[in-house]
Amino acid sequence: MKRLNWKIELGVALVVVSAVLYAVHFLIFGDAHHIFIYLLGDIAFLPIEVLLVTIVVHQLLSVREKRIMLKKLNMVIGAFFSEVGTTLLRSFVAIDGDSSPKCQAVGAASWNALNLKELIRIFKECDCRLEPRPADMERLRAFLAGEREFLLALLENPNLLEHESFTNMLWAVFHLTEELEAREDFSSLPGSDIKHLEGDLKRAYTSLMIEWLYYMDHLRGNYPYLFSLAVRKNPFDPAASVLVRQ
Repeated sequence: MKRLNWKIELGVALVVVSAVLYAVHFLIFGDAHHIFIYLLGDIAFLPIEVLLVTIVVHQLLSVREKRIMLKKLNMVIGAFFSEVGTTLLRSFVAIDGDSSPKCQAVGAASWNALNLKELIRIFKECDCRLEPRPADMERLRAFLAGEREFLLALLENPNLLEHESFTNMLWAVFHLTEELEAREDFSSLPGSDIKHLEGDLKRAYTSLMIEWLYYMDHLRGNYPYLFSLAVRKNPFDPAASVLVRQ
């Protein structure tokens, strides 16, 4: 309400200033005909000015702001994969009984735009047959518990609201973290509970895979040096090494 009152007061003040200036013009030159000609011309141009300011200029500014926001968002996504995503994905691949098609597809990837679409199709069609042992879930719990504050900080980032799929992936990973932390002994879980955990693992795994593909494509097109390192740390390649070999 205060903001609205402030705008009304400003509007009235501007109209009053304009009226005073027109009155001064009339007192000096005494030419009302000239005043009304220019007044009508200004009013006639007003719709075009509104068009230019509100649509053209505003659109240009919006595009610029969106580019800046996406750049910041990609920095956040990069931090996630450096801190959590790549290691977590490698852990998922290790317990995926059907990881061979994905590993083969990524190994043969040339990372162009068409190849990215093909990789996403392959990943979505491949079954994720996760077979975690109690020791695997213990390691996942310890790792995710150590990254809990980092994940919470990411979820609090307002820029992520513009990236729905990445946000959903974060929620899936955070939910998995809570599910694992809520259990004390994974060796004595009933079959129904193990099935439930496998569903949570699969949800996080499948969404993480797709976001990793988009992230890799972003690096390929914008940061070749970061892309080179990401390829050498490929979580789908058990023989991956950061060492540069001829």
